[in-house]
Amino acid sequence: MGDKGEKAVLKPEGQLPYHVAIIMDGNGRWASRRNLPRVAGHKQGEEAITDVIRASSEWGLGALTLFAFSTENWNRPDNEVKFLMSFNRNLLNSRVQEFHERNIRIRHLGRREPIPPSTLQAIDNAVEMTRNNTGLSLNIAFNYGGRAEIVDAVRKLCGDVKEGKISPEDIDEETFRSYLYIPDLPDPDLLIRTAGEMRISNFLIWELAYTEIYMTETLWPDFRRQHLAEAIREYQSRERRFGSIREE
Repeated sequence: MGDKGEKAVLKPEGQLPYHVAIIMDGNGRWASRRNLPRVAGHKQGEEAITDVIRASSEWGLGALTLFAFSTENWNRPDNEVKFLMSFNRNLLNSRVQEFHERNIRIRHLGRREPIPPSTLQAIDNAVEMTRNNTGLSLNIAFNYGGRAEIVDAVRKLCGDVKEGKISPEDIDEETFRSYLYIPDLPDPDLLIRTAGEMRISNFLIWELAYTEIYMTETLWPDFRRQHLAEAIREYQSRERRFGSIREE
């Protein structure tokens, strides 16, 4: 999609969500419907990734978290896993300079092992290059699992209790949050899942407690900023009460 097409979609009016999280689903189905190998869907998905990141930055969102590779994705066929490792490495290497110029800060959430060294280096380079940027926080959930994040947090917390750094009586929700992968990142306001699936698939389990969820039948390779705008408008039409009730 060229710049003219991108700019034709106007920024949604009104209060925007600060943090949008996206489960990018449907790459395989996009490819199979065209009698193409699954990796073709991932390649086509790069256009969606780039356009959504650009729009989020241009519209002034505070944070965008993309579910790029889950802890369960290691169970996929070896050729697809190898492709995804190289795909994400190459995507970061080719786009990091643009994102840096857009004042986007790139952050990684997930386990480092067993990410291949070349992919891990691309992630680390992108994180380091953009560390001091003050615009959109682009959070790449790579080798990420919601349960794994909670387990890792508990392990660190138990270690600090054992060393006497913290007392069990002092542990509350905010204390636990400080042990998550990116503790200073506000919870998502809006979760988008493409391809019509109706589950969160082990994504941001702790953080999604009061997040508004938006499902779309659009497959991820076809997703563009106009679809992001539609999701945001739907979000804006909802009343968020966080467990309370509205006074009449």
